Amino acid sequence: MFNIRYLARRVIGNELLQARICASISASVYQRQMHFTSSLYKRRKTAEEKHAIEYAPKKKNKPQMSGVVDIWRNMTVADLAQSCRLDLEHIQEVMLYVKGAGNIEAQARLEDPKVIKDIASKCGFKTKIVAAPVVEEEVQKDRDVLPRPPPLPENLKERPPVVTVMGHVDHGKTTLLDSLRGASVAASEAGGITQHIGAFTVELEDGEKVTFLDTPGHAAFSAMRARGANLTDIIVLVVAAEDGVMQQTKEVLGLAKELSVPIIVAINKIDKPGADIERVKKELSQHGIALEGYGGDTIAVGVSALHGTNLDELTEAVSTQATLMGLKGEYTGPVEGIVVESKVDSHRGKLSTAIVSRGTLRKGAILVSGQAWAKVRGLFDHAGQPISQVTPGMPVEILGWRELPLAGDIILEVESEKVANSVLRWRANQAMKEKALSDAEAINQKRKEHDEQYKAEREKARLSGFYRRKQLGPRQKEIAPDDGKPRLNVIIKGDVHGSVEAILDVLETYDDSDRCRLDVIHYAVGDVNESDIELAQLFNAIIYAFSVNVPSKPAKGVTIRPVDIIYRLVDDLKKEINTKLPLVDAEEEVGEANVLQLFDINEGRRKVTVLGCRCTKGVLKKSFKYKVKRNGELLAEDMTLESMRHLKNEVDSIKKDVECGLRLDDQSLELKAGDTIVCYQINKEPQQTEWDPGF
Repeated sequence: MFNIRYLARRVIGNELLQARICASISASVYQRQMHFTSSLYKRRKTAEEKHAIEYAPKKKNKPQMSGVVDIWRNMTVADLAQSCRLDLEHIQEVMLYVKGAGNIEAQARLEDPKVIKDIASKCGFKTKIVAAPVVEEEVQKDRDVLPRPPPLPENLKERPPVVTVMGHVDHGKTTLLDSLRGASVAASEAGGITQHIGAFTVELEDGEKVTFLDTPGHAAFSAMRARGANLTDIIVLVVAAEDGVMQQTKEVLGLAKELSVPIIVAINKIDKPGADIERVKKELSQHGIALEGYGGDTIAVGVSALHGTNLDELTEAVSTQATLMGLKGEYTGPVEGIVVESKVDSHRGKLSTAIVSRGTLRKGAILVSGQAWAKVRGLFDHAGQPISQVTPGMPVEILGWRELPLAGDIILEVESEKVANSVLRWRANQAMKEKALSDAEAINQKRKEHDEQYKAEREKARLSGFYRRKQLGPRQKEIAPDDGKPRLNVIIKGDVHGSVEAILDVLETYDDSDRCRLDVIHYAVGDVNESDIELAQLFNAIIYAFSVNVPSKPAKGVTIRPVDIIYRLVDDLKKEINTKLPLVDAEEEVGEANVLQLFDINEGRRKVTVLGCRCTKGVLKKSFKYKVKRNGELLAEDMTLESMRHLKNEVDSIKKDVECGLRLDDQSLELKAGDTIVCYQINKEPQQTEWDPGF
């Protein structure tokens, strides 16, 4: 019997074996064995269910609730408990019976949404996948990066001074720097005018190093000069000996006073005829510069940048001033610096010129500046030679930016690319919030104006009656005529960010929009590309390529103007604006005659007055217009002649010193002998824009 029971248990579900067994044993015995086996399995299943119920996790204070809970990828166990509004212990106990739940610690991450769904399902909830919530305090604390606190005095070492050369345009700043470093930069500049900031290091005869910033000197680049002054320790103010203090010189003086930066005056071009050093010193004293010998301690050195005269005295003055200031910097720790300039190189990519203010910059560092970041792939000096490291006070060209940083932004070093991306996300989020706040005021103002207009129209409709509220005829927008104002669209592409910024600053001064609108539809750093050409075709715009490459074969109908000097760009813009302006009427006087005597004659039944005149200037034309003056005052204008005769002959013109008879169409005007008849014509002449950018 034992063998039969065992055999029956083994063959349950196999019909073929069951049939063979039934053939060998009696049907009644087989049925009894099957009944026994089935009862045995039922008892075992009941025992297992009872055991599962007894040993199920005890639910502590579980509220009777159901519904939909929010879940997201990589949420923590604590987040799930908070989303389900259950105790953390309850979620942890349920996770013991969920396959793949893994670690049940409160801060453990649940990476698989399916596992999260199973846990919530066992708790009686349905799920909805949502984006992970952003905790403002966590972002503020963990994802932003700020400059370090001031360094300890024992960590500081001497560093080179940063000297900015400033002054009026064409006073010899670039030539002076050429002489100091023994290189020719002025010859490579367009027209000898510095177009953007340059930073480089000069080693003096005593072995000390000085970092120089060369800034543009004309008024259009005032923002760039201000950025240069923020970077500088000492300002070398270049003043031409024959010109003296000019407008940009005054701006530099005000800038240095505002930033409390010491000044060394270099009176340049002392070898030119008309140079007057004493006059320049007096003018500087009148503008608040206390020079040596005039009751102050500001050094003034007369130099000739072209011939190298007295440059040793100037460098010695710079070195002395730097020594007195005791300039020091921290060479260890994360790098900090300031972007001087940024550009796009067609071969190397995005580059920025910067000055390191703290730490030592090396290849491979992760940098963040504004909303741009870089993994440094190369460091180059001002001559384009690769260097291994950069210490405080030294300029460097950085290769490896993902996006171009803005000139004047602070550079900070971070630990990894992950931290850099977190910082950029935080800063982008903050920028969006600031923009939303700034836009809110304008939106509220517009809404207020709209509400006032709506209330006024509603009140007007109420007073006029119900049937008059409907719009009669076409709406105002449908019949509003075009203002007819001409428009000039431009696209600005520049080699560096500072150049583009300076051009935009110049365009901001445009104040002749009543006659012609000037719209900048796009601006960027880099060469002219297909996207720029498509925009130009769409908006019928002119592309101004400032010191960048242009396509060899631009698209048909697209105008590209390569320029390398901002003056020429402005002059070309003025010409284009003038072509857009409509022609205006211009009055041209062609002749003049004196009235000698008046004759009254009969023409049929009508009595008319004929003026006996003598042409005293130019020529009189019958077809032209006339005006009458008496004692210099205008009596009438826009008059025409009905008849012009010389002797008895009808003529078309009368020359100077010839007498004639003139009969005006308007006989109502009472003239006298001695009045002046002026002959003039109306010409169509082009207009000239009144835009004055200030230089």
